[in-house]
Amino acid sequence: MRVALMVTCVNDALFPETGKAVVTLLERLGVEVDFPVAQTCCAQPMVNTGYLDEAVPVVRAFVDAFAGYDVVVTPSGSCAGSVRHQHGIVARRAGDPGLARAVRQVAPAVHELTEFLVDVLEVTDVGAYFPHRVTYHPTCHSLRLLGLGDRPRQLLEQVRGLRLVDLPGADQCCGFGGTFALKNPDTSVAMGADKARHVRATGAEILVAGDNSCQLHIGGLLSRQQAGVRVMHLAEVLASTESAPAVPTGTVIA
Repeated sequence: MRVALMVTCVNDALFPETGKAVVTLLERLGVEVDFPVAQTCCAQPMVNTGYLDEAVPVVRAFVDAFAGYDVVVTPSGSCAGSVRHQHGIVARRAGDPGLARAVRQVAPAVHELTEFLVDVLEVTDVGAYFPHRVTYHPTCHSLRLLGLGDRPRQLLEQVRGLRLVDLPGADQCCGFGGTFALKNPDTSVAMGADKARHVRATGAEILVAGDNSCQLHIGGLLSRQQAGVRVMHLAEVLASTESAPAVPTGTVIA
């Protein structure tokens, strides 16, 4: 099985430790991971903003970079959802049968990290150790576009030492929404403030999620509130072991 890592723009630019954690985790499970250096953006920002024509060369670059892989793993429900649900729309609009054919070949191979672990590798206990009180935020695309369900929780519940506490209003959007946060800042901050309040109510040390874009928004608000709650990507928690513990990072001020 040929497996490639789609690291995402946000992680490449701001959260490189997430991509490293994915590789560490998968190699520990016996999976050899390639990193196609030609990969760029998944085109989601353009598509979500209505620039579908401008997204065509980005989608073309994506399918070229990941052609031939059996599985493409990404630590982002948002980006996985974009590839599986938006790339076909872009290709059909472009009227390019070759691009549409390439999208049909590549897009189904793209798996969000927890999908790959639970559905493909059929594992929930990845040998992780993380002795902290944690709450989990299921991001909008992971819930509504990919339908990840309880896969992330299945994995977290098997982490030794981890105490998982429920997040009130977990299925509510954090308010980031990509360019939504830029176009509607007041609404975005109000939604994020509600999410931060719910996080603080759990008494958790660490907020975990599968998308660093949402963590960036929530973490920024928690930092401004001096809440003392740190944010981490799920991959970093799952990659942690007793011999190589993850060091919980401080929140990033957005």
